[in-house]
Amino acid sequence: MNKTQNLIKAFQSYFKALSYRIIIASKFLSGREMSVCGCLSWSRVTDVVVPDFESFSLPSPIPQWPPGHGFATGKINLGELEVCEITKFEFIWGSDMKNRRKCVNFFKPVNIPDGYFCLGHFCQSYHSPLRGFVLAARDLSRSESPALLKPIDYTLVWCPDDWNEEDAHWHGYFWLPMAPDGYKAVGFIVTNKPAKPSLDDVRCVRDDLTDLCEPHGIILSIHSKISQYVFRVWKTRPCNRGIHEKGVSVGTFFCSCLWSRGEDLNISCLKNLNPVLHSMPNLDQIHALIQHYGPTICFHPDEIYLPSSVSWFFENGALLYKKGESKGQRIDPSGSNLPKGGRNDGEYWIDLPKDSTEKKIKKGNMESAKVYVHIKPALGGSFTDIVMWIFCPFNGPGCLKIGVMNYQLSTVGQHVGDWEHVALRISNFTGELWGVYLSQHSGGVWVDPANLEFIDGNKTIVYASRNGHANYPHAGDILQGSANLRIGIRNTAAFSNYLLDSSKNYEIIAAEYLGDGAINEPCWLQYMRKWGPTTVHDSRAEVTRTLSGLPETLRYTAQNIFNKLPNELYGEDGPTGPKEKSSWFGDEKC
Repeated sequence: MNKTQNLIKAFQSYFKALSYRIIIASKFLSGREMSVCGCLSWSRVTDVVVPDFESFSLPSPIPQWPPGHGFATGKINLGELEVCEITKFEFIWGSDMKNRRKCVNFFKPVNIPDGYFCLGHFCQSYHSPLRGFVLAARDLSRSESPALLKPIDYTLVWCPDDWNEEDAHWHGYFWLPMAPDGYKAVGFIVTNKPAKPSLDDVRCVRDDLTDLCEPHGIILSIHSKISQYVFRVWKTRPCNRGIHEKGVSVGTFFCSCLWSRGEDLNISCLKNLNPVLHSMPNLDQIHALIQHYGPTICFHPDEIYLPSSVSWFFENGALLYKKGESKGQRIDPSGSNLPKGGRNDGEYWIDLPKDSTEKKIKKGNMESAKVYVHIKPALGGSFTDIVMWIFCPFNGPGCLKIGVMNYQLSTVGQHVGDWEHVALRISNFTGELWGVYLSQHSGGVWVDPANLEFIDGNKTIVYASRNGHANYPHAGDILQGSANLRIGIRNTAAFSNYLLDSSKNYEIIAAEYLGDGAINEPCWLQYMRKWGPTTVHDSRAEVTRTLSGLPETLRYTAQNIFNKLPNELYGEDGPTGPKEKSSWFGDEKC
C-alpha cells in the first residue's frame, strides 16, 4: 500500500511540474499571452495577521490654493474619461512577511467615489512609508462604444508552486484582466484566494483612450522552484513623457514571468485627449505653490564658487566670443545682444575676461542669486513640474577618492557657466508635493518626500556639493563611481549659512501652456549656445597621473571606473543653457 501511495505521489509531482512547463510553453494561446507560472514555495500560514502600515504625510497641511480652473479639484477630465486619485488602500498580500526589508505589499484601492471604477491594484515595498496612488475612472463617453467595459475573463499570471485546497488562502494570486476586443487592461488584480476575482472588480479602457507604457524600477523578483522561471514586478510609466506628450500614469504595476526587454506590455496607461489642460495651475496658483514648497539650496561651508544671478554674471564682465574672432564682446545685462534661437553649432560661446575681474566672477554673488523657474505639464497634465534652475558662474575641480585617501584635482571638473536644477512634481488632483528631482552632474534622481529633510513647513532643504553643485537630499559624502570599491569622484555636501531660499528668490522664466504673453521669457533664455568654452587642458591625463602611484591591480580597477564616468564630469566641454537641455521639453533623466 505504501509503495502504491508513493508511486501516486511521484506521478502527481511529475505531472504538476509538467503542467507548468506546458502552460509556459503555450505563451500565446488564442492570440493572448498566457504567462501562468509557478514561483517561490511558500510556507503554510495558519494565523495571518494583517500588518500595520506607517503612512507618510507632509509636515504641514496643504493650504487653500487661490481660485482657478481645474487645478486641485480632486478630478481631471481626460476627454471621454474623468479620473480621480485614490490614495486609500486595503492590504491584500505581502511577498515575504518574515523579512520586511525585502517584502513587497499589494493593495486594492478603497473609498472609490460613486460612478468611478477601479482600473488596477497598487504595490509598494514595506520598508517605505505607505504612500502612492492609483487612478479610478468615470465614463464620460457619448459614443456607441463606452469608454469603460468589464473584462471578459482573467488570466492567472502567478500563483504559488505548492498551493492546495487546504493551504490555498493568504497566498498571492496575480490576475490579468482579459479585455474585450477594442479595449485594453491598464492594471493587474491581486487576490489572496485561488478563486478568480469578480468581473465587476475592475474595468478595461477603450484602446484609443490608452497609450503605451513601460516598466520602470523593478520592485520584486522571485525565482520559481518548479518552472525555473522568474516572476518579476515593476512600476510603470508612460513610454513617451514630456510637455507635449499625452500619456497619464495610472499608478498600477506590471508583472510577468515571460516578458523580456523590447516586447510590448500587455497593459497600457491612459491618454489625455482633452485639448485644454484645465488641471494645470494658473499664475496665482503657481506663485502660491512656489512660496509654499520652494526648497532652500544649501551650499557647502567651504564653497568657493557660489551662485549668482545671470544679470550679475553679465554685468561683471562675462564675454561673448564668436568663432574666428579673438576678442570677446561685453554682454548686455538682459542678454539682449546674445544670438537667439538656432542650435548649439559651436559658433558662439561665453567666457570669462582674462583680467583682474576673473576671480571675482568665479566666486559668484549670493546676494544676487535666484532660481529661474520653468513651469511645465508632466504625465499628460496630471502633474505639474516646477523646475528651478540655479546658475553658478564657475564649476570647481573635483576630488578623487580611492579607499580612505582623497586626491584634490587641479583642473578636472572645472568649467565656466554651471547650470543645475531641482524639480518639484506637484499632483494636479490635490496640489500635493509628490516628488523632488535633484540634478547631479549629467544625471539626477527622483526623491520621495518621505526621504527629504523639511526645514519650514513643507519646504525642503537641498544640499549642493562642494565645487560641483550636484544636488543631494542629505549632507555627507556621496561617491560617483564604485561604492563597493570606494573608488570614484567624491561629492561632499554639508550645512552652512550659504543658503538660497527659492520660495523668495525666484523668477518665473517660462510656462508655455499659459499661452503667448503670459510669461515674458528673458532674452538670455533664447541663447542656445555654450555658456562656457571647450577646455583645452587634458583632464584625463591628470587623473592618469594621480592613479600612476597606486598598486597595479588597484590602478587598473580605478582606471576602468573613471573611464566610464561622463565627459561632463571632466569639464571637457562648455555647458549649454536650460532650454538646450533635453529635460526642458522632455522628462528628467532617471
